[in-house]
Amino acid sequence: MEHAVESILPGGEAVEIIIVNDGSSDRTSEIAHEYAEKYPDIVKVVDKENGGHGDAVNSGLSNAQGKYFKVVDSDDWVDEEALHKILKLLRDLEEDDEEVDMLVSNYVYEKVGVTHKRCVHYRNVLPKDEIFRWDDIGHFRLDQYILMHSVIYRTAMLQLSQMRLPKHTFYVDNIYVYYPLPHVRKIYYLDVDFYRYFIGREDQSVNEKNMIARVDQQIFVTKSMIEMYQLRSVTSRKLRQYMINYLAIMMTVSSILLIRSKKEENLEKKKELWKYLKKKDVKTYMKIRYGILGQTINLPGKSGRKISSLAYSVARRIIGFN
Repeated sequence: MEHAVESILPGGEAVEIIIVNDGSSDRTSEIAHEYAEKYPDIVKVVDKENGGHGDAVNSGLSNAQGKYFKVVDSDDWVDEEALHKILKLLRDLEEDDEEVDMLVSNYVYEKVGVTHKRCVHYRNVLPKDEIFRWDDIGHFRLDQYILMHSVIYRTAMLQLSQMRLPKHTFYVDNIYVYYPLPHVRKIYYLDVDFYRYFIGREDQSVNEKNMIARVDQQIFVTKSMIEMYQLRSVTSRKLRQYMINYLAIMMTVSSILLIRSKKEENLEKKKELWKYLKKKDVKTYMKIRYGILGQTINLPGKSGRKISSLAYSVARRIIGFN
C-alpha cells in the first residue's frame, strides 16, 4: 500500500488520496493515518468494516471530492511522469471549460518473473488527443478491452449513475467498467503508460486456481452484468457492440473456468449460465453463442471441452493474461 500511495503523492494538492481501510487486521489503518497526519491536505482515511473490494470502492466514491475518480489497488502503483501528464490534461480541459466523462490511458502488466513488461494500449482503436464519442471508436482486440486499470471516470457521472458494487464479491472490477458505459458521453484517450498492474502472487484473486475455487462469484458477476441492460436499447451501435463483446468475454471466462474445474456439477452450471443469458436477452444470446468465442467454448462432448481448454491455454500464452 505504501508503494501505491507514494506513487500518487507527487501529484501534490491536485490529487485527493482516499485510503479505504476495509476492516484490515494488519497495520493498514495505522499506516494510512500516518500518511493523513503527514499530508493532511492530500490524504483522507476511511476506516470501515470489511465489505470486500467492491464495497471499498463504494466507500471511496461516497467520500470523493475530486472532479475525477481513479481506483488504485494497494498491490499496484502509477507512473509519476504519466500522472503529471494526466493532471495537466485535466487542468487544460478545465481551463477550456471542457470536461470528459471517461479518460482512458494505458496500463502495464508488472508480472512476477517476467523481464519484458507488456503494455496494453489503445492507439489503433481510440482517437488520440481529442474529445470523442462512442461512435468514433474502432474495433477492440480481445486483449484490449477497457479495464479498471485503464479508466478514470468523472466523479459526478459515476455518482449520478447510482452504481453500487456488491459486497464480499470478487471480480466486481468488471461491473465497474461495464455499468457506467451508457452514461458516458465524452471520452478522451491519453497515450501514456499510467497504471502498473502487479500480477503473479499466488494468493491473488486472478490466479487461475483461485478463480476456479471462486467460480460461483464469477458467475454471479456475469449474471449481474446480463441483468443490467437490454442492450438493444443502447442507442450507439458501436457502444452496443462493445458491450455485447464484453459480455461474450465474461461468458467465455466463466465457461472455461467451469470446464477446467473438471467437475460434473460445474458443467451443469455452465449449461445453466447460457440458458440464463438466453432467457434474459435472446438476441444478445444469439450473437454471443454463435460468435467465435461462443462456438469455441461450446464445442460438444469431452473432446470438445479439451479443445476449448487448449484454445484458452494458447490464448493465455499469446495475450499474456492470467
